[in-house]
Amino acid sequence: MERALLDTPRATGLLMPAEWVEHERTLVCWPAREELWGAGMAQAKRDYAAVARAIAAFEPVLMVAPPGARAEVRRMCGRGVDVVELPIDDSWVRDSGPIFVTGAGGRRAGVDFRFNGWGGKFEPWDSDDGLPRALLGELGIDRCEAPFVLEGGSINVDGEGTLITTEQCLLHPSRNPGLEREQIEALLADYLGAEVVIWLPHGLVEDNDTDGHVDNVAAFIEPGRVLLQTVADESSPNFERLQENLACLRGATDARGRSIEGVELDVLPAAPVRGRAGCVPYTNLYLANGAVIVPVAGDDPDRDAEVLGRLGRLFAPREVVPVPGRMLAEGGGGVHCITQQVPLG
Repeated sequence: MERALLDTPRATGLLMPAEWVEHERTLVCWPAREELWGAGMAQAKRDYAAVARAIAAFEPVLMVAPPGARAEVRRMCGRGVDVVELPIDDSWVRDSGPIFVTGAGGRRAGVDFRFNGWGGKFEPWDSDDGLPRALLGELGIDRCEAPFVLEGGSINVDGEGTLITTEQCLLHPSRNPGLEREQIEALLADYLGAEVVIWLPHGLVEDNDTDGHVDNVAAFIEPGRVLLQTVADESSPNFERLQENLACLRGATDARGRSIEGVELDVLPAAPVRGRAGCVPYTNLYLANGAVIVPVAGDDPDRDAEVLGRLGRLFAPREVVPVPGRMLAEGGGGVHCITQQVPLG
């Protein structure tokens, strides 16, 4: 049974740890929105199962399935993946699930942010908005209710007080129209422990669904180093906006006063997203215990192998594990979008 915190995480000494700290498990949600996937629903389930199995080789996985889907999940994911049935509207637990904060002595809580279907784009969203409360109850982890809208894919942290986000998403009027930038920064400090917020101007131009989530363009490698999506082609609609992100990042300092090193990844495979231009960003990766799980487009094995080699060197000694990324992109996301780490308590 979850227990609600009476104060903010910051006031009780809790903050969001980096993704590379040891996990107790990974959360994933089974594909549920039929109108999103359409004829691709069967393939989406196969690819979600492939991601779950890849992660389960390194740490436990808990799949949140809509009522009645337990047998299907067990059949497709295998014994290494546990299942809990809960009402869900969609399958992007990074955005709709709890975000975990930890502190001294093994203390841990899940922050329950408000969720509004990515600014009201996808209805209904009431079950997803209620997912953190239901899931934390199942896990027996304390819950802290946050008074503003936030999706987990819109932020990335180094675990030492530095948070990266995009102006395009967090300042979008469909999220928290009554809040100014300084108020959002104060709330990020109170609920995630962010002492310094680095505001990149842009997400990807193709990222219409989430209004420019940061996990498509940036990921911490370690404190002071950030993997940053750029493109080599100057004619690309992403070229100038991603160069602006790079300049912003290279001019920033983190919560410990260090200058940030931006490590460019200038490869961005194209892929259609529901009939319009889209892409499969390698930066939408997930750090599991001892591994980095990377979405690949699969249309150019040599390109995928070259990028996986680069990522292997950057994230050494983690094992680099490629998983299918094209159908995830068709749904509007990547591996990071469908996963949420539960750090050890």
